[in-house]
Amino acid sequence: MDQIVTIVLPVFGVIGVGYLIAWSGLIARDTGDALSDFVYLVPIPLLLFRTVATADIPQGAAPALVTLTHFIGFSLAWAAGTLIMRAAFRRDARSGVVGGMAAAYGNAFQLGIPLTITAYGDSALVPMTLVVSAQVVVLLVVGTILIEHATIVDKVAGSLPGWRETAVAIGKTIATNPLIISVVAGVAWRMSGLSMPAPVAAIVDQVGSIAGPLALIALGLGLRKFGVSGNVGAALALTVLKLVVMPAIALFVVVFVVPLPPLWAKVAVIVAACPSGSNVYVVAARFRIGEGLASSTIVLTIALSVLSITFWLNVVNALV
Repeated sequence: MDQIVTIVLPVFGVIGVGYLIAWSGLIARDTGDALSDFVYLVPIPLLLFRTVATADIPQGAAPALVTLTHFIGFSLAWAAGTLIMRAAFRRDARSGVVGGMAAAYGNAFQLGIPLTITAYGDSALVPMTLVVSAQVVVLLVVGTILIEHATIVDKVAGSLPGWRETAVAIGKTIATNPLIISVVAGVAWRMSGLSMPAPVAAIVDQVGSIAGPLALIALGLGLRKFGVSGNVGAALALTVLKLVVMPAIALFVVVFVVPLPPLWAKVAVIVAACPSGSNVYVVAARFRIGEGLASSTIVLTIALSVLSITFWLNVVNALV
């Protein structure tokens, strides 16, 4: 019960405030998109930059292991989501890829970062930063390659961009992604050995500090544009994979397989338990396939994650 009162309710309460503002019509519909863009482009990158540049990162293999731990469950959930869409729901290959992405890719930057800070403090940002950066790259590169292959399987390749155009687009997207840029800049600053001037540090800290609340408000505002547009059975199956199976795999790995510092192990499980990220819908919309499936899964996972995250917080704190 303490976890619900002190961590889960405040976080999801702020999301609810954003949703109610959008529902009331007090602000323009496009405001949610603009706020989400601002959070993605300014405070979140500054927060990640500050973390990588100045945080106390444990020596040894912990940074690599937390990424490995996450992607064991990530890969299995993706494969299972694709298989279920293809075999159980008789979807085409492209929808299978979208299902896999929805079952694996979590909303780490809008929900995961505020949630882990609330639960474990600023020190949780270091492992979270590694996972956020790796997830973005994998979603863009692997997801796009798999969808391109799926267009060949579905015999519709001629209606979509070719391999060369896709490769160039992926490269540009990664090179200009603010999350990736902020992490690379933080690593460069850290390696330089320079100290951050006090006025600069104060500005970065103040702007970075608004990242969590604004990300949650933006998530609530954004929920108004998504909806459960059919696909309920398929979306529920993907929801079980995302909220139950994937964090269970992560917990098993950090308890029985991979030795991680306790805080890093907890973050690995909680980020695995985050609901499906909105970038899944962005990728689906770009390739004009599975938008309804992605939208339905995003809404259901966010709604049910109030319960699932409470459960996983209690379990991981008891076992790790």
